[in-house]
This record gives sequence, C-alpha cells and structure tokens, in this order.
Amino acid sequence: MGTLIIFIQKAIVQGMGILFGTEGEILTEKSGNLNLGIPGIMYMGGIAGLMGAFFYEKNTANPSAAVGMLISLLCAFVCAMLGGLIYSILTITLRANQNVTGLALTTFGTGFGNFFGGSISKLAGGVGQISVSTTAGAYQAKIPGLSKIPVIGSIFFSYGFLTYVAILLAVLLSFFLFRTRNGLNLRAVGENPGTADAAGINVSKYKYLATCIGAGIAGLGGLYFVMEYSGGTWTDNGFGDRGWLAVALVIFAMWKPVNAIWGSILFGALYILYLYIPGLGRSAQEIFKALPYVVTIIVLVVISFRKKKEDQPPEGLGQAYFREER
Repeated sequence: MGTLIIFIQKAIVQGMGILFGTEGEILTEKSGNLNLGIPGIMYMGGIAGLMGAFFYEKNTANPSAAVGMLISLLCAFVCAMLGGLIYSILTITLRANQNVTGLALTTFGTGFGNFFGGSISKLAGGVGQISVSTTAGAYQAKIPGLSKIPVIGSIFFSYGFLTYVAILLAVLLSFFLFRTRNGLNLRAVGENPGTADAAGINVSKYKYLATCIGAGIAGLGGLYFVMEYSGGTWTDNGFGDRGWLAVALVIFAMWKPVNAIWGSILFGALYILYLYIPGLGRSAQEIFKALPYVVTIIVLVVISFRKKKEDQPPEGLGQAYFREER
C-alpha cells in the first residue's frame, strides 16, 4: 500500500510539468499554429525563473518567499512569452514554415537554458551551488493540515501550489475554449482562418495572443521542474524529453484541456514505471520510457478511424494564412 501511494505521488509530480506544456500547446494549436518549440520554451521559462529568484536572493539581505515567487513567476512567464513572440513573428507575419521554426526554437531554447544555467552556476561558486532555498521552499510547501490526513492527504494534498495551478488552469482553459465567445472565435481561426477573417475576426490578433500566452503557460512547466521538482537547482538538459511528452499529450488528450489532467498523470506513471519493476536491464528501461509515445500513437490511430470531428485537430493546424488567397 505504501509503495502504491508513493508511485501515485511520483506520477503526479512527474505529470504536472508536462501538463503545463500541454495546456500551452493546446491553446496554441487551437489558433492553428503548431509550435514544436515547446520543449525549448520550457527551458527558457525554467532558467528565467531561476535567474530571477537567484539574483533577488543574492542581492537581498532578508529575502521574502512571496517576493521571490512573484519575481520567478513573472520572469518565467515573460521569457517564455518572448519565445512565443519569436515564433509568432516568423510564422504569422513572415509565414515561415511552422515545423522548421518550432524545431529551431527548441534547439535555441535548450541552448539558452544550458548557457545561462552554466553561467549562474559559476556565479554561485560551481555546479550544484545555486541557492534559491527561500523561493524553492515556498514552491514546495504543502497544504497545512490537509497533507497530514492518512492516504488521502498523501495523494491529493502533498504538493506545491504550482500543481494545483496546473489543474485549475486546465479547467479554466476548457471553459474559455468551449464556453466563451472569444474561445469560439479562437477555434474558428484554427479551423478556417479565411472564414473567420470574413466574419470580422482579427486572425493575426488571435494567433499572436494564443501563441504567446500559450508559450508563457508552457514556460511555467519549466519553472515547475526547476523549483518544485528539483528544489531550485539547475542541471543541463535536465528536463529530458518531457517537453516532447507535452506535445504528444496534446494528441492523447484530443485537444481537450481537461483530458490532459488525467493524461498527464498517466504519462507520469508510464515515465517512471520502470523504476518499480525489478530486474530490468538498460534496454528494457528505455522501452518502458517509450510507453507514453506508444500510447499516443495508438490513440492517434483510434481517433483517425473514428473520424469524430470533436476529436480531430483544427483543420488549419500548421498552415500559414495568406489573406490575399482567401
């Protein structure tokens, strides 16, 4: 029983950072933009948040946990939004190929994170010496009282606040997309930008906002891994393939934010499952790590055969919009 509870806890911890990336990519893809730069943007958000907290604590005699959290959140969101802005300018205004731009942004973002991560490590006195204990402690703080409840407290109330922000954000994003007029306009832009433009919807505005805000949300996933998961430390290439899992989860969730909540926990469980199976060799471990992708492929095949409109990607996904060709 104890092992099962620990497994569920770790699955949730692994999944929440992926959930942030998925939420950002769902919002982006609903506008018709396919941003494969999400893994790099998560690195940009993570290192920016860490740097903000590091320089604040380094230059303040008695740093405040609340101020450190606010600074790191703002830095992570703004830096990730800048990544989304770069992507938007290239693909929406200059109409560059979305796949190539996204992959280039992933390479850039990963290098950006590793470069500045190494730089502040040197400032701090060496690898592993970065100290943002005040801010990181606030991110990792559990819910008082509720986290002490046997079993239920361990499973539902033993996480930092970003975990609950990720879940709440998925619910709010679902409400926005499917219950508001602006959400309807955004989905119309993603389905058929020409028709949306003819109806008076500002296509470029919706694409820019969805892509930049979506990138900002994905950047919070990087901040989650740095602060809540890693305790305020930086490791080069430390996110592994979690950014790509976030992109895969968009398909698994069928572009529905609420589905991404339980999907992220499932992906988190599959990602660490090999740790709980004794006697596995190195090759077998790598096969288990690939399970989330295998499940995504199966779901993609199933929804392709079902051909239900609500389970399909936006029709305009990945396509540049030329108003003069409307």
